[in-house]
Amino acid sequence: MGDAAAFAADRADPMVPRVARVRRRRRDGPLVWTLELEADGADPGGFAPGQFNMLTVFGVGEVPISLSGDPAAPDRLVHTVRAVGPVSAALARVEPGGAVGLRGPFGAGWPMAEAAGRDVVLVAGGLGLAPLRPALYRLLAERERYGNVVLLYGTRSPDEILFRREIETWRRRLDIDIEVTVDHAAGDWHGHVGVVTTLIPRAAFDPLHALALVCGPEVMMRFAISALRDAGLAEEAVYLSMERNMKCAVGLCGHCQFGPVLVCRDGPVFRFDRLRGLLRTKEI
Repeated sequence: MGDAAAFAADRADPMVPRVARVRRRRRDGPLVWTLELEADGADPGGFAPGQFNMLTVFGVGEVPISLSGDPAAPDRLVHTVRAVGPVSAALARVEPGGAVGLRGPFGAGWPMAEAAGRDVVLVAGGLGLAPLRPALYRLLAERERYGNVVLLYGTRSPDEILFRREIETWRRRLDIDIEVTVDHAAGDWHGHVGVVTTLIPRAAFDPLHALALVCGPEVMMRFAISALRDAGLAEEAVYLSMERNMKCAVGLCGHCQFGPVLVCRDGPVFRFDRLRGLLRTKEI
């Protein structure tokens, strides 16, 4: 096999990363950074809202990170990272022009086709807004295809609100209902105080004709599911993003096994009734 053929074969192998360059780097909160990447010499190919990439910091390691940019701009691969471990911290430190490894996109995304003609409720906790942001871009770009669109977003404090300027821009559109709450308020905060699930009972949606997209810490998602069910939404209308312990991203290593499913292969987005019972099992 010649060098060119070998290179082409490597590029087709989902386990072999291609090189990407950091185009922009922006701080979005305490320990949170948003990186815009561009793959060297590659056809961007596009991605679906809810999918993820595997990002490598050479010499450090690899982590799964959701795509958080606009699916209509596939040449801008945007990822929002919380620097909490050695790899994510190293990734957040990569300056513009620096190289990282890139594999993907992988996984099943949000059910955008199923949402057409229905109200859509997005419930996000903390960094969970990042995987939901591509769905928001799609919903707003094709606004006439959907009913009411509602974003309910909760963080621990006002300083941790992601994409603050963008949220204000979306609010000015007047065709999306947005409510933001914090667990602990500072002196200059005049918005809601409390967990995000307290916003669900007063949200404007028809539970008989709605879908809910939920992303955040698992404990928050469990309470959100309960609140959505109390509001009249069927379990079959609730979708979760379950980003847990993904390593290979192609269903080979079994590291992300969650009961009978592999999160990287079968998710990360799942309809709740497929995971019923698993969220309450501590050993999984």
